[in-house]
Amino acid sequence: MQIKKRQIFKWLKSLFFITIGAIITGFGLATFLSPNNIIDGGIIGVSMIISNVAHLNLGLLIIILNLPFILMAWKKMGTGFVVNTAYANIVLALSLNFFHSFKATGDLLLVTVFGGISLGLGVGTILKNDASLDGTEMLSLIISRHFGFSVGEFILIINIFIYAAAGLVFGWESAMYSVLTYFIISKVIDFVMEGFNSSKSVRIISDNASAIGEQLIERLDISVTYLQGIGGYTGLDKDLIYCVISRLELPKMIDIVKEIDPKAFVSVVDVHEVHGGRFKKH
Repeated sequence: MQIKKRQIFKWLKSLFFITIGAIITGFGLATFLSPNNIIDGGIIGVSMIISNVAHLNLGLLIIILNLPFILMAWKKMGTGFVVNTAYANIVLALSLNFFHSFKATGDLLLVTVFGGISLGLGVGTILKNDASLDGTEMLSLIISRHFGFSVGEFILIINIFIYAAAGLVFGWESAMYSVLTYFIISKVIDFVMEGFNSSKSVRIISDNASAIGEQLIERLDISVTYLQGIGGYTGLDKDLIYCVISRLELPKMIDIVKEIDPKAFVSVVDVHEVHGGRFKKH
């Protein structure tokens, strides 16, 4: 019973953030992009072009065009994802109709920046809560398995055609601003998905691994893991240190390592999500 309550609470929490994300997305589309003929990529972009040419309701078009992809994703992504996605699309459609009569500005630079930020925040929040507004992403997961394209390559190909169509309908200056908007959207989505304080995964190879590890534990108050390796050239046993730290701790770590062994090899990789494993010394 307790587990079920937690699951319900988690789902309601997701719906809350999906609602917020869809409203923000609707606000960005209706007040910044749509009135100035600047489009997003994917299904939303296609819907904006068709809405302009055929004078159809944008929110309704997004739902209709996304519906086949939502149904297609049922088996692959699961019922929870499909329900969340359908709900996100409905809230987006209602938000577009609500904000339809508002126009924030006609300055294309401001439209590009603030419209891109709004959509990035909204779409990123929705994606982070197990839902989507773009059917091309769902389609790309299936197409990539059968035709050898990566998901990113397929989405890029689709968007090239969408922005080319936007150039023919709205003019090439509008299409170029749309591409810039899409770039801003993608960067803001990355920011929302990964967070500001992305961690760093660090591997250190040194003949003084034990001394370095002790100092890292003592001076940075972090946990480290010792791994065994073999040198490719020498064939000798090597000790490796592995740990995950915040980017604020990285410069201090490098100083400690170089202080003990200036010849140590240090490899740093971005880690966007970490669960558990942070043990304090006693």
